[in-house]
Amino acid sequence: MRFIDLGCVSFEAALTKQEETVGLVADGVEAETVFLLEHPHVFTCGRGGDAGNLLTAVDWNHNPIELVRINRGGDVTYHGPGQLVGYPHLDLKQRNRDVHRYLRDLEQVLMTTAARFGVESFRREGFTGVWTERGKLASIGVGVRRWVTMHGFALNVSTDLRYFELINPCGMPGCPMVSLSSLTGGMIEIAAVKEVFAEEFREVFG
Repeated sequence: MRFIDLGCVSFEAALTKQEETVGLVADGVEAETVFLLEHPHVFTCGRGGDAGNLLTAVDWNHNPIELVRINRGGDVTYHGPGQLVGYPHLDLKQRNRDVHRYLRDLEQVLMTTAARFGVESFRREGFTGVWTERGKLASIGVGVRRWVTMHGFALNVSTDLRYFELINPCGMPGCPMVSLSSLTGGMIEIAAVKEVFAEEFREVFG
């Protein structure tokens, strides 16, 4: 398994990279791969999502923000600087072809990562993602092609949480969003979170 840090890249560029990698992993040409990155400001909407959950397409300075429809689970979410995005490409043929287990394991990795920064988090019955007592910390939306996973998660590290006020996050009106930095009261560096996440991911997925 390899981890590749893409830095800050556009959603479209990352999607192209994902689509290329899924095929290579499925064919056994490349090892299982996890991309870690940040995106410029963008809203995305999953295949079953309601674009009506995007309340406005501009920010408070009247700057337009793109909405991209993609083939993943979940509804409307926001990506932007200060948010750790991860796109794991794992071969589920080698992992019992169990998408539900994959989702629960990914939640576990995010919870143990948060714990290492002093943040207690948990699952919510009937929902995918990671929550705290003060709000939602991480969103998950995945796709599977040829039994290889794509898309993934977004963990708020030092995200500008005002952007979530422009949407119903994950189709949940009034859902408060939080970040590691907002919960701890200090600025947490995304580079440190990437390192910890990779360690915790290897613990769970090998």
